[in-house]
Amino acid sequence: MKEFLNTTVLVIDDEELVRNDIEEILSPKKTDLEIDSVGLAASILFDTPVLTNVKKKPGNIPHFKVHKASNGIEGLEMVKKSITNGTPYAVIFLDMRMPGWDGIETAERIRKIDTKAEIIFVTAFSDNSIDDIVARAGQNVGFHCKPYASEEITQLATKAVTDYNKLRNLELLIETISSITINEQHLNSLLRNIFDQLVTYVETDMALMGKLQDNAEYEKLFSIGSVDEKINVQELVSRVRSAEIADGTVEQLKDVVVARLNNYSIFAVLKDHERLKTEKLYLLKLFVLNAAKAINNAELQEKLLQKEKLSAVGKAVSMMMHDLRSPIKNIKTLTGMMRQEQPESEWLDMIDECGVQASEILEDFLDFIKETPVKKIPVDLNKVIDEGLKLSAPKNIEGQISINKHIQANVSIAGDESKLKRCIMNLANNAMDVLIEQNIKNPCIEITTTLNELTKEVQIVIRDNGPGVPHEILKTVFEPFVTKKKANGTGLGLAIVKQYIVAHGGDIKVQNNNGAVFTISLPV
Repeated sequence: MKEFLNTTVLVIDDEELVRNDIEEILSPKKTDLEIDSVGLAASILFDTPVLTNVKKKPGNIPHFKVHKASNGIEGLEMVKKSITNGTPYAVIFLDMRMPGWDGIETAERIRKIDTKAEIIFVTAFSDNSIDDIVARAGQNVGFHCKPYASEEITQLATKAVTDYNKLRNLELLIETISSITINEQHLNSLLRNIFDQLVTYVETDMALMGKLQDNAEYEKLFSIGSVDEKINVQELVSRVRSAEIADGTVEQLKDVVVARLNNYSIFAVLKDHERLKTEKLYLLKLFVLNAAKAINNAELQEKLLQKEKLSAVGKAVSMMMHDLRSPIKNIKTLTGMMRQEQPESEWLDMIDECGVQASEILEDFLDFIKETPVKKIPVDLNKVIDEGLKLSAPKNIEGQISINKHIQANVSIAGDESKLKRCIMNLANNAMDVLIEQNIKNPCIEITTTLNELTKEVQIVIRDNGPGVPHEILKTVFEPFVTKKKANGTGLGLAIVKQYIVAHGGDIKVQNNNGAVFTISLPV
């Protein structure tokens, strides 16, 4: 599909000669002809038509469509009409000194209607500084002094049209992508596209894009050139983290352009220590602002999709629980009747316990879907861990997996015992599944608790000697429906664990270190 190129130009000048001259330069009505001397001689001798050489327009110069206005009022009306008709001007050449509204006042009024057109002041006089012009007429402005050469006008118009259409294409790209519901893979494509667009625009061969993680670590996503050797990345990350550079903005720090997009940032090293021109920096700022919105939309859409999935699952579970509640309650009734014949029975106790567990699991799952606040009462952490491991014992029924505990005694926390047990059970179950499926030699799970009297926190570390969490899901493993081809896996277990831990005012992290290592922090 061929891209539409807007090359419409408006010339606002009170001098008719200037208006017509710029029109003739950009859109000549007659083709210039150069008479060939040999051809002229031949025509005289042989009475034949004069041979001419046609001067063709260079292929990289756009074909401009030029409109003219003799003053600011007329120009403003033409701008209004162009916006109404959906045919805005890409470039406006504007005289500074005119009767009535001068160039600055005209530009200010135009900006209330059209903030995107490239305005170029062409004048012999100026009573305003460049900073004042930018402050009043917008940052996408240029300035050129009279007298001018035709080549200069052509170059100015070509560059302005190029900048205008480049930004419109970027806006269209961002608008199109941000309107699509995307997953993590598509988000990465969007980030790559944004990185490539910015790198191309500032014409650099050294750049880096990364993400600031929740744990304050900076993760490199894309890079070109030896940018790490050229700049102090950690110092720039620190400035981004301290919010010196606002979200959705671009700043130039000496020879480095820093763009911040939500939790993402781009560092681009400029060539030859150049300073970006005002209008170029404006384009970048507008692009980054739109890109940040697109990234935010993409992440929000992914979360919304997860919510919709969870809502659907929740409705299904609610219906299922309605039917299951009666059979589960009947278990207690039946075991009570059986105890009349056999008062002491270990099997009946186990059946009762399984019924209670089934009921708790369903209730906890519904609490997860509804994000129900936890009810906190003092609980013994040792008991919570022991009960959680007991719930996962059926997975290790043959005892092939060693369970090593290093539990600090007499640690009490405020929490929901059922949900905390479920967290330990889920983590232990996951570890056991991996160790068994991968046929790990001498499989082992180690659970350690450490009490920090200073921070009033207890850490629970659960590690195994398996292959670790697959790298591709390491960052998203606590999100709903994230799994790696696990047998009987739903991708909800760790999401439930995360929600329960956070609801208790704690946090959970994962890393790979000779196996998967999950670290839970809880206030005591």
